[in-house]
Amino acid sequence: MIQIVRDNFPGLETAEQLEDYKKTVIKNIERKTALFTKSDNGNIVGVLIFSYYSKCLSCMAVHPDYRKMGIGYAMVKKMIDLFPKDMDISVTTFREGDLKGVAPRAPYKKIGFLEDEFVEEFNYPHQKFIFRNRP
Repeated sequence: MIQIVRDNFPGLETAEQLEDYKKTVIKNIERKTALFTKSDNGNIVGVLIFSYYSKCLSCMAVHPDYRKMGIGYAMVKKMIDLFPKDMDISVTTFREGDLKGVAPRAPYKKIGFLEDEFVEEFNYPHQKFIFRNRP
């Protein structure tokens, strides 16, 4: 699936970067810090990777044909449920006004993530969001 959405992720332009990302996904599966959603026919249509150590949602992608169905929202809610209730969780996504940011920003805000500082990742402008995870 990452081949389909890779244009939405700075840092996945080369074959080497894609191979490194594949290793990261495998590592997170082994650590139990990866969530997946499958379609009715068993294909993976959503993936979310997170880190307890970094207290963040590292990466989330939903297949374009399955967007606006609540898949991303459900995966983020599940991830939040896995974190301790006193731990803030961060995510970085594209800045407001960036067409790549339209899809992810709205669900993060709906869940309760708050806009935070501007940052750069892979030489691309992003914005950090924080979820105040409280009981």
